[in-house]
Amino acid sequence: MYNLSRIAALMGLLLPTSAFAAQSLEGLVENNTGKAVPGALVRVEGTNLDATTDKNGRFVFDNLNVGNNEFHISVAGYAHLHTDIVFSEDESKSLTLTLTRSPIEVVDVVATPIHMSVMESAAPVSVLNGEALRRQQAATLGDSLEKLPGVQSNFHGNVASTPIIRGLSGPRVLIAQNGLDVSDVSRVGPDHSVASEASTSQQIEVLRGPATLFYGSGAIGGVVNVADGRVPTDSSTRGEWLLENSSVNDQKLASFNVTTGTESFGFYADGYWRKSNDYDIPVEAESEHDDHEDDHEDVHEGNDFSVENSAEESNGITLGASYLFDKGFFGVAVEQFNREYGIPGHTHGSEEEHDHDEEEEEESVFADLEQTRVQLLGEYNADGEWIKTINFRGGFTDYEHAEVENSEIGTLFENQTSELKLDIIHSTFSDWNGGISLHFKNSDVAAQGEEAFTPPSKAQTFALAVMEEKHIGDVLVQLGGRIEQVTLDANNVLLPTLEAHSEEEDQHDHDHDEESSITRVFAVSHEFTPVSLSAGLVWNFTQGYNLGLSMSRSQRAPSASELLSFGPHIGTGNYEVGALFALFETDDEAYIGLSTEKIDLETANNIDLTFRKTEGDVAFVFNAFYNQVDNYYYQTFTGLSAESGHDHDHDEEEAEEESSEELLPVYIFETDDVILHGFEAQVAWQATNTFKATFFSDYVRARLKDGGNLPRTPPLRFGTQLSYENESISAHLDITRYDTQDRTASDETVTQGYTLVDASVSYDIPVFNQDIALYLKGNNLTNTEARVHSSFIKDVAPRPGRNISVGVRGYF
Repeated sequence: MYNLSRIAALMGLLLPTSAFAAQSLEGLVENNTGKAVPGALVRVEGTNLDATTDKNGRFVFDNLNVGNNEFHISVAGYAHLHTDIVFSEDESKSLTLTLTRSPIEVVDVVATPIHMSVMESAAPVSVLNGEALRRQQAATLGDSLEKLPGVQSNFHGNVASTPIIRGLSGPRVLIAQNGLDVSDVSRVGPDHSVASEASTSQQIEVLRGPATLFYGSGAIGGVVNVADGRVPTDSSTRGEWLLENSSVNDQKLASFNVTTGTESFGFYADGYWRKSNDYDIPVEAESEHDDHEDDHEDVHEGNDFSVENSAEESNGITLGASYLFDKGFFGVAVEQFNREYGIPGHTHGSEEEHDHDEEEEEESVFADLEQTRVQLLGEYNADGEWIKTINFRGGFTDYEHAEVENSEIGTLFENQTSELKLDIIHSTFSDWNGGISLHFKNSDVAAQGEEAFTPPSKAQTFALAVMEEKHIGDVLVQLGGRIEQVTLDANNVLLPTLEAHSEEEDQHDHDHDEESSITRVFAVSHEFTPVSLSAGLVWNFTQGYNLGLSMSRSQRAPSASELLSFGPHIGTGNYEVGALFALFETDDEAYIGLSTEKIDLETANNIDLTFRKTEGDVAFVFNAFYNQVDNYYYQTFTGLSAESGHDHDHDEEEAEEESSEELLPVYIFETDDVILHGFEAQVAWQATNTFKATFFSDYVRARLKDGGNLPRTPPLRFGTQLSYENESISAHLDITRYDTQDRTASDETVTQGYTLVDASVSYDIPVFNQDIALYLKGNNLTNTEARVHSSFIKDVAPRPGRNISVGVRGYF
């Protein structure tokens, strides 16, 4: 009997009680001219209550809490509004809420347990959605996001570009799909495409700076989350479709997404198809085998140039369904993602055996990517005295990436990942909102073939995180902490005898003594315990202005490629050696053996300061950051070169003639303390109801603490966008200046600055129950030669030349 009483008491705490009595509110939302604002979302913080204003701007709430209720009102084109309303028992109120215009669009991030937006959170975030997303979407994720402040692209020939956030990328920037790791191998090498598609997404969120609190140690530099509706949260019928053709590479694109359902079930489907040829450029790209001395102007003058091996064909389809009930939903989605693309700069010479005098031909290498992803998403609104909401995310990904040359698979990459996240959001307690997050991830990654520079490995993560926020007067306080256990196991780590050559050696004068080559094989197991802490505040010190401060200490376990690599990585053009090994030099020779240094965590100590004007005809966001990263893993040039190990089936005479071309520079992962600091600025002026001007700039300085520059750091950038929008026409002109980057690492060259001019115009035509938009886009209208400093292949693959795209999209 005693146990039953305890159980009943516990259930009373978890489930709704009579404390939620008959307090009610009738509200009106209007703008500062007294005009009603329809479609505004009104939420009661700390609860699951929300309402949307009708065409007259009105909304109604019943069953509000006794005491203080914090309301949050949001709608496109206006600054978000927070207001506190106190109710006594059985009290009813009527209230008018006034919104003020904001020329900087404020969109909430959906993949974090606590509320975040560009204007309201301590940590800096950006969200790309709506028409801006459709206007900026590209074939790669990096190119889709590069107009956002603080985000640039590593541009790998228009086919495999990934985002760079404040100078960091690769294993430090997590790419997520609906809050779960996208689980491809794009973080291993710049020639590996991200297995995610922008044309079917609803919004793309960027968390700039450390985001380990929400996503784990792989997000020490930031997060890009691609959000879509693959698991429906409602059953209203809606959708969109798009058809587009581009001139610079003859790209053809078709995509769609649709949501529908019944009272208890929601259904979703999306799909896309894209095909393109090699893209055109204003100048002739260098070949891998160019000696940089030939003058090609007379041969190609007046002709179009193109980047060889930059074509792609991709397609995907996603099907999802969910069960909808009064207190939430639970659903599943299955996606099949396929992409086949060339790898610019990744070719190998071949000749016909019968005629060695014929001109050498190139074997183009292309990647054949396939991924099957299953995602489970669920939400239960408990509305109890202790627990408000339980969110569940689960995923399983089966990824395969084959690099094919001469119709044969040269290298095969595989990744199988299982991931679970459980967020338990508690009810408001002493005005604190937040909860705990449990996270598990297991990844098996393997590479086989001639260019498999990293051995198969298994990485496993268990994590517990706590996140809380509270409004104290005009100050929002946000706190959080996370602890992880990360294990990395590999049973087949190779330490071959590396036949390395110094730059002074005659590369044609060396022996190939295969019998003296010895490869050691051993097992490796590492366990790490990263701990991350963060604290931030946002102070609304006067009407329409706030200051944000965010401080964090984040830790990251090194990736398998940073530790265990030993072999040629043709995507970067280097012979890569992991931090588990070290270069030893004697009077007679230089060789690579096991390192005696401790393998330790990378630790980032970051501070962000933000100043915002959130409302009025002029709004702005200024961010300044300082990030000191201790034990930073990065590659340094050893001064040696090694054979690529690629077999071209040449005879001995040909192999000797081409041996100099088959040597790759040897880079080894080392650790050092580095400092990254810089700023992002965004200013928007809503001159009239139809005309808006926006200015932005960003800059990052990335250097070693003891002197020297980090490689491939994006340059200073600034630009402007002029926009005209009325009920049927939308027109935009973008001008972006990339400064010359002359702060280079020892083995880099200076990259000249350039200016890009883009423009777009669309015209809306209502047809039956659809909104149809015809649009025209132009990119690089001045046909400027533009080489991206952060690209590994900037000499081989500059940006595309002038491009004109025409398309039609519809919404229903």
